[in-house]
Amino acid sequence: MMKKRKILFTLLATILLLNGCTKEITIDIPGYEEQLVIDGQIETGQPPFVLISKSKEVYAPTDIDAFLNGYITGAIVTVSDGTTTVQLDELCSDNLPAGTEEIAAAMFGISVAELANYNICAYTSFNTAIWGQVGKTYTLTVSFEGQTYTAETSIVQPTSFTNLYWKAEPGTPNHGYSWVTLSDQANQYDAYKWEIKRINTNPDGTTVDGSYTAPWSPVFDDDFFDGLTFDFFYENPHAQGPNVLEEHRWLYPMGDTVVIKLSKMDRNVYEFLEKKYTQLSTAGNPFATPTNIPNNITGGALGVWAGYSPSYDTLACYP
Repeated sequence: MMKKRKILFTLLATILLLNGCTKEITIDIPGYEEQLVIDGQIETGQPPFVLISKSKEVYAPTDIDAFLNGYITGAIVTVSDGTTTVQLDELCSDNLPAGTEEIAAAMFGISVAELANYNICAYTSFNTAIWGQVGKTYTLTVSFEGQTYTAETSIVQPTSFTNLYWKAEPGTPNHGYSWVTLSDQANQYDAYKWEIKRINTNPDGTTVDGSYTAPWSPVFDDDFFDGLTFDFFYENPHAQGPNVLEEHRWLYPMGDTVVIKLSKMDRNVYEFLEKKYTQLSTAGNPFATPTNIPNNITGGALGVWAGYSPSYDTLACYP
């Protein structure tokens, strides 16, 4: 009996001690503050292309209609290469200049055919004097509702593949990954983005893919392979879903013809994209580390102004 009383006393003392050490914590969550979001890019041989929207609070609608119809008009947008400064034209999805449809579709993550179904307005220019050139630095200036935002990006020298090949996976002789040999430039920072477009034709003669698609984690830099030559592979972002056999998931079937686009970018653009794709890949995971996405825009806006120097190669998926 005495032993039971000692145990009970010890338990009560422990509970009282724990309650005495418990401190009520009040978390002050800041209120939502709307910010301008700028999503702009310029790449070699292409016009600058800028989309402007406003950030949404966490409980705002997230369907594609709310997203694609949320872009704003009425801003003054200029791009300068240090010598030439051009004010961009405001154009909407039913009046995009030839050649920019794929850029817009890729930025929205929809097909070119779907683009006309939404009221999307962007800023670009027909003036080829301000189209992307390797070795130039471009300054973006956006003026909207009395505020001015600026950003700077460079189009660096591109890097081409040394070799490109398809190799069947063990156990799946008719399916495999796309493999490349890359020779990284030594003693300089290099960052890359991988995108693909299948150019097989449908029965009606159109190509299978209307625009380039990025895999789950399409950006990487040379922190661990500066100056090296090495082989690596990337998956097929289209080989997923309920209609794809498990053993064929992420693989290219033999017979596919794929254009691979490898784009170089500066460090600021890479850091934005790397954090963005990290956040996308961990969305919904309660144990993931919170990610703050950096940006290269001054003045209080969110987003990125990105310069790309792509190189292209075509892979025929045969042994």
